[in-house]
Amino acid sequence: MNKVITTDICVIGAGSGGLSVAAGAVQMGADVVLIEKGKMGGDCLNTGCVPSKALLAAGHAAENARTASHFGVSTGPVEVDFGAAMDHVHSVIAGIAPHDSVERFEELGCTVIQAEARFTGPGEVIAGDKTVKAKRFVVATGSRAAVPPIPGLEAVGYFTNETIFENRSSPDHLIIIGGGPIGLEMAQAHQQLGAKVTVIEMMNILPKDDPDLVSVVREQIKASGISLYEQAKTKEILEVADRIRVVIEHDGIEITLEGSHLLLATGRKPNVENLGLSNAGIEYDQRGISVDARLRSSNRKVFAIGDVTGGLQFTHMAGYDAGIVIRNALFRLPAKIDHSAVPWVTYTHPELAQVGMTETDARQKFGDDIRVVTWDYAENDRARAEADTTGFIKVVTTRRGRILGAGIVGRQAGELIGVWALAISQKMKIGAIAGMIAPYPTLGELSKRVAGAWYTPSLFSAKTRKIVRFLLNLG
Repeated sequence: MNKVITTDICVIGAGSGGLSVAAGAVQMGADVVLIEKGKMGGDCLNTGCVPSKALLAAGHAAENARTASHFGVSTGPVEVDFGAAMDHVHSVIAGIAPHDSVERFEELGCTVIQAEARFTGPGEVIAGDKTVKAKRFVVATGSRAAVPPIPGLEAVGYFTNETIFENRSSPDHLIIIGGGPIGLEMAQAHQQLGAKVTVIEMMNILPKDDPDLVSVVREQIKASGISLYEQAKTKEILEVADRIRVVIEHDGIEITLEGSHLLLATGRKPNVENLGLSNAGIEYDQRGISVDARLRSSNRKVFAIGDVTGGLQFTHMAGYDAGIVIRNALFRLPAKIDHSAVPWVTYTHPELAQVGMTETDARQKFGDDIRVVTWDYAENDRARAEADTTGFIKVVTTRRGRILGAGIVGRQAGELIGVWALAISQKMKIGAIAGMIAPYPTLGELSKRVAGAWYTPSLFSAKTRKIVRFLLNLG
């Protein structure tokens, strides 16, 4: 017979969101059972955010060495050891893994069960040889790579983000299907590490971002030598003599591409299968578990967070969701999610970061009753000193100056977007940014300068000049 465990909180899934709930709840005095069938740390640590940024860092290092002569530094021919680059990736994972490990969470006081969990009723799950009964459950099972129904795909070998980081030899020609953040980041990393790369996207790349910002990334991607096909339909995939052939339709013309390796980066699919959700009265579909603004499922004892809800699929969203659940489940506070200030970043070079509304979003809601201001990296002294002036910052406000959204494309955009996320979350007006003191010379001055540009039309108007002359004439 299964051993029965009774607990306060049972968390299913030890990715970013699940670990945040478990760590927070147990340290606040709750009894916590944490169940994970795979690797602790989930997708983000093992096959997502961490390895992709580590591989990008290796690629950027190679590219920096190639372009060092711009600064008067001679490096000679750049040689890339692809296997060593992957060693770097896995050393980064190994360095972070203890923070997410079974041992750490057992030391915190959690009961960790390494098995597949399945609901058997509205208030219990089975995991291995144990039955867990809990006052509250949190489903945080994440998502996995979606595999599109392309004719011939099932007969060829391909990578997804779950397998690409196990590859230790540089592809001769990597074909990537999907021009979202994952596809573009892996395209640039592999190109900088020496591979020929082709990206195929059925729509336009980075469709959720501001098109003006995306155009800068597009130009840089093409300039680097990556072949990019947008608005292209993938019709068929074949394997011929150990080569991958991808047949696409682009601009009304059928084109056959041939490469050595294939990477699918065509979105994510929530992990809802084999959880017994129907047994617990939890409503779900192929998009994920349905939740309300408090992240409760149709079974009010069961919360769902992160990718499995089909919402914004970012690691920091799972962490944010965890805080909402803790307030609801432990303190019985009616905390609700607010996605008005969620930042996201694509870590290509240049980086592209966004928070709040894009200009298109704002015009759809407010019409022409908005203001848009921009400031170029080329006008920033730090960017000039570092010879990296590609990009700009764009801010959208109401006519009265309340910040609705901001986007940045350029060096360290992901680091710069934080101040705008804070401003939007606190409903600040743009004057707060214009009035701050930014250290010189920093890229952070971009935010202050773009905020100051919002006031330029009024500060240097004919009306202002008349007022100044009047006051000066008073003596």
